[in-house]
Amino acid sequence: MPEPPTTSIMTTITRLFLCVPALLLARKGSGQNLDSLINLQKDPAPAEVTGTFKGTRIINLQSVEKAAPGTLQFLIQHRFGALNGGGYELFGLDQATMRLGLEYGVSKALSVGIGRSTHEKNFDGYAKFIAKRQGTGPGAFPLTIGLFGSAVLRGQRDIPGEKNGRFHRLTYTSQLLLARKFSERFSLQLSPTWVHKNQVDLRTDPNDFFALGAGGRIKVTKRLALTLEYISRFAPANAATPAYARFQNSLSAGFDIETGGHVFQFHLTNSLSMVEKGFVTETAGRWGDGGIHLGFNISRDFTLRRHKKRSSW
Repeated sequence: MPEPPTTSIMTTITRLFLCVPALLLARKGSGQNLDSLINLQKDPAPAEVTGTFKGTRIINLQSVEKAAPGTLQFLIQHRFGALNGGGYELFGLDQATMRLGLEYGVSKALSVGIGRSTHEKNFDGYAKFIAKRQGTGPGAFPLTIGLFGSAVLRGQRDIPGEKNGRFHRLTYTSQLLLARKFSERFSLQLSPTWVHKNQVDLRTDPNDFFALGAGGRIKVTKRLALTLEYISRFAPANAATPAYARFQNSLSAGFDIETGGHVFQFHLTNSLSMVEKGFVTETAGRWGDGGIHLGFNISRDFTLRRHKKRSSW
């Protein structure tokens, strides 16, 4: 006997009522699976590369590393006399030149520092700004880019014939820092450099000097790395002028040892000065005749305030 029309309609409605939740659940599950597949195919968010170099200096050159935000770094730099001093000077160990420096991390990108050197009684002040950090992953930025600027005041009293006053004894340095960490073991940096001297010795001497510095680091173990640094000066219009001709390009080699909050850097260099205007434009030693100085840098970091991670810098 056929069902009444009313009964057939009610049966159909009931079936639809029971099927709709199942369809909705199936659709929801499919959407979640689709979202999961899309998320798996997405590249991970780029992260910043850290530890391009171990210290704020490669050897003499500034590195793209800086004091962490809220951290005060105390730096001791030391250079002995030249090895060609012979046994009478104990191969340079009888002589010593030092620089004491303080660097403070203002933010994630900016640090400022001051220093005092026994060589020429120099006072120096500087700022370092990291504009962009190298990233990881596809499409990440390939380099770390920094800017460095310093001013050095020669503290030695004027010698006869020099102008009076202090401002003529000022020298300014500007550097662009371009670094890349190619792997966990190898990092390289280029440092185009401009040095301006307010006063020079002779009229033929230029006030402006240009150079290109290069520094590299090869990691040997977890806490030991080899370093190499070379600074090539560009010859001025008059390459025979004493301010250029009587000085050499700076060449340095050494190794870094990291122990907790300390970084020890030991090296051999033909540069005696530890400020930019000195080791870039006034390196007198020659590797060929033993004009090499044994030296070291030691740094220690002190946390003065905790860095807030929400800071945009």
